[in-house]
This record gives sequence, C-alpha cells and structure tokens, in this order.
Amino acid sequence: QVQLVESGGGLVQAGGSLRLSCAASGGTFSNYFMGWFRQAPGKEREFVASISRTGGTTSYVDSLKGRFTISRDNANNVANLQMNSLKSEDTAIYYCAARASGGYFPPRTGYDYWGQGTQVTVSS
Repeated sequence: QVQLVESGGGLVQAGGSLRLSCAASGGTFSNYFMGWFRQAPGKEREFVASISRTGGTTSYVDSLKGRFTISRDNANNVANLQMNSLKSEDTAIYYCAARASGGYFPPRTGYDYWGQGTQVTVSS
C-alpha cells in the first residue's frame, strides 16, 4: 500500500509561484499513475493534472494548461506540481493521489491512494 505525503503549500501573492511535492513510500512508485487534485472551500474536489508511470505523458484540466506543470522523479519516489501565475481562485487544498490500474494514458479518476493534502492560499 502506498503512503503519500504532500508538501510545499503556503501563502503566496497573486502572480507568484509554488512547487508542490508528493513523497511516496510503501510501494513501487513507478507502477503508479500519479495525479493532483484540489478542493476549494465549499466546492467539490476537482482533477488538476496526472502523469503516466514513466512521466512521458501528462494530462491537465483545460483551464490550468500553461500555468501548471506536473512531473515525477521515479528514482526518488516524488511527484511534483509546479504552479505559476497563481490566481486567487487557485486557493484550495491540494492532494496528490496514486493509481495502479490503467492503460497508457494517465487517468483523471479512479485513484486508490491519497495524501492528506497541503493548503495553498493565494492572496490578491
């Protein structure tokens, strides 16, 4: 079973950047798709980005393309989310997740393991 721990959240001004990290343990990291999700106050959790097992293919929610970049380092069991040009509407708790099953393309749903989340607050 995979354990996931997010880090890197915090308070940032609009227009700034943050890099979130997700450290995985307890499994073979390269066997899992990795995804990032977020949940804003009063809203449902939503998909942000996902990445294939090798890191060669990524998927993003359309509204965040060009500002957010997902990556992974299989040697160090870490997945990252680089967030640039942050806006107040990006304020949310950000979660990383892992999924073992699937084909080639990184999925947007059906994740099995979740971290505890890290708070990102963007001040305007």
